[in-house]
Amino acid sequence: MKATGSALRAALAALVLLGAVPALMFLLLIMAGDLHLHAGLIGIAISAAAALLLAVLLSRDVAALTALMRAQRSDQGDPIEPIALFTPGLRRLGHEVVRLMRTERRRRAQLERIAAADRSLLDRLPDPLFLLDSSRFVVWCNPSAEAAFGSETASLLRHPLLRAALAEAESSALPVRASLSLASPLARDLDAVVVKVGAPDDPVRLFLWLADRSRERGLERMRADFVANASHELRTPLASLIGFIDTLRGPAADDPEAQHRFLGIMAEQAARMQAVIGDLLSLSRIEMTEHQPPETILFLPPVLERVAAAMEPMLTGNQSRLLTRIAEDLPRVTADAEQLAQLFSNLLDNAIKYGGKGGTIQLDARLVTDDSRFESPGIMVSVADDGPGIARQHLPRLTERFYRVDKGRSRAVGGTGLGLAIVKHVVARHRGRLLIDSIEGEGTTFSVWLPLARGQSIKPIVQSNETMLPQSQMKVARKG
Repeated sequence: MKATGSALRAALAALVLLGAVPALMFLLLIMAGDLHLHAGLIGIAISAAAALLLAVLLSRDVAALTALMRAQRSDQGDPIEPIALFTPGLRRLGHEVVRLMRTERRRRAQLERIAAADRSLLDRLPDPLFLLDSSRFVVWCNPSAEAAFGSETASLLRHPLLRAALAEAESSALPVRASLSLASPLARDLDAVVVKVGAPDDPVRLFLWLADRSRERGLERMRADFVANASHELRTPLASLIGFIDTLRGPAADDPEAQHRFLGIMAEQAARMQAVIGDLLSLSRIEMTEHQPPETILFLPPVLERVAAAMEPMLTGNQSRLLTRIAEDLPRVTADAEQLAQLFSNLLDNAIKYGGKGGTIQLDARLVTDDSRFESPGIMVSVADDGPGIARQHLPRLTERFYRVDKGRSRAVGGTGLGLAIVKHVVARHRGRLLIDSIEGEGTTFSVWLPLARGQSIKPIVQSNETMLPQSQMKVARKG
């Protein structure tokens, strides 16, 4: 309706402009007596009709050109068709407009393809990339950034060194580099590069590129730690072996009884060195991947069943019993099955060794949805023993490498001092929590909380009935 009114106004304007001059000339001729009145009126009528026809055609052509330009502005993707114009000058103008519009659309499509290719490249970058506005809010980030930081992005951007780099980049045309270390929720070493983009008069926008150097720097630390730890822990058994070898070569060379006894001790020391080296290598492998969360969706109960079944020889030898309570239909977790098996094996191994002969160990697995200690629902797996317990002052240091509450007892039962350090790093890689509670004279409980996998729904959980599994009949029963 609005377009029709505009066309009518344009037609009236054209009519006035085209018909006014001929009509005025006819009136002047009639008034001067050079033209008969009837002939003059006929001339005025003919000129008015011609002006009206031209005005209608002109307004129609102008309206068609206007509609074509509006279509270009809205750009709905419709094909641009040539338009039929009656006015000679406008016909040529219309052809030029159509050609320019087609050229513009091709250029725009080409730019969109280039932009899509650039965005696809940025999305596929293995390193995190953020685009920040002048207020340092995240405008966009690639999937690597979302996977690496997620809800931790806000705390990352508050890091003092990174804030200083962002402030410097806002007033500099050159890239600004910074190195920073994150302590929580997972220790990480990052290299950051901040680049300001856009024209000088445009609002400030910053690209933040992050490279995780935890693996490289961790390898450097691990090499140094491995040498230090290995030399410290292997020195004693190695010195013992050398001493026994010298004894067997000398005073005990002709003493079969002493040889038998010394060879047994040497075998124990060699096994201890082998266990220490194996745990050190295992810990190193776990630390190398600690900053990369697992991606496999895992159903936890079968893993617990396998671990508990593997403990049967130790339970039999220690005359211990295992009680299991594993809830049915636990939601899935994102986890590395092999590392979780090692984690729970270490916890059960410690419970059997340090819980005392003939003790009872309890393995529980349940869904936790409303515990204020955790930011989201998760699975809680607990391993509890009824042993002598651990003094409270030792609890904060239990997960340190080679820390032992009772060094003599630990070596007597074959402990390397690395089992709980492995547990701590596996839990950290899974973005979980390790809780330790102990009461002297009553026992110790180790609890591992693991967050649910994304998209897992929480269903009512059917709790298991408690079952006592003696060493010779030990099975992990899923009850319900």
